[in-house]
Amino acid sequence: MLLNEELESTKDIIDRNLYNILNNKTGYQSKVYESINYSLFTGGKRLRPILLLKSCEMFGGEYKNSIPFALAIEMIHTYSLIHDDLPSMDDDDFRRGKLTNHKIYGEAIAILSGDGLLNLAFETMVDFTLKNSETVDDYQKNIWAISEIAKYSGVFGMIGGQVVDLLSNEITMDEDKLLFMYKSKTAALIQASLVAGTILGGGCEEDAERMRLFGLYLGLAYQIRDDILDEEEDKLINKVTYLSFNNKDEAKIKVDKLSKKAIQVLEFYKDKNLEFFKKITNYLIGRNY
Repeated sequence: MLLNEELESTKDIIDRNLYNILNNKTGYQSKVYESINYSLFTGGKRLRPILLLKSCEMFGGEYKNSIPFALAIEMIHTYSLIHDDLPSMDDDDFRRGKLTNHKIYGEAIAILSGDGLLNLAFETMVDFTLKNSETVDDYQKNIWAISEIAKYSGVFGMIGGQVVDLLSNEITMDEDKLLFMYKSKTAALIQASLVAGTILGGGCEEDAERMRLFGLYLGLAYQIRDDILDEEEDKLINKVTYLSFNNKDEAKIKVDKLSKKAIQVLEFYKDKNLEFFKKITNYLIGRNY
């Protein structure tokens, strides 16, 4: 199957299941359902939940046992975007060509929608775990996956990276702080998706650590490549990026090194079907400058 077809078919699975969660929900709080659905369905590529489902599949698992966790990852990602766009954060009016949540529903509902999505993510995973874990091993795998997603979403992961991003104009930014921000803000949810999927598919601790490393290399390369592509736009707003500390040729060399390291991690699994992950790595990192 061509990569675009595979991405689209997996995205359809995720979208159908996301739609069912809040579809036809009514009540006095229905405005927050409307607001959440607005942001969940504004054209996202569903990259992170796709990575979770595909890593689960790579290690021998079935989609049906990992879909709730994939949905949770997308909810967490969407909540972070809603909050990122707020006037107190990045103050953005548009995302993916559409008005941001707070521009449609106001700041208060946007904040509550983000809060609601974060909570709903864990409700979804815990509910599945309680109702579908048939053995102690099932419980252990599911709780381990939830723990990984929680860690990468919190102050030691995505939120920690956002803090550094917000303070970047108040503190002296250097390359070390920038890479910490990239690891936390960009790579963290990619790592969470890959590690959780590996666990749910039946991977062991060593497998989880390898896929954690793969996600780190992939996430960093993806972000630095974006810095190269957005160079002119970033200069206009004096944004601190990898190109603030390295020239474009050095940045390209860094992306190439990271992408090779990512592929090297995958090649440990010669007995598994690596086609999707090799293709997605080239797709995400191998874009034209």
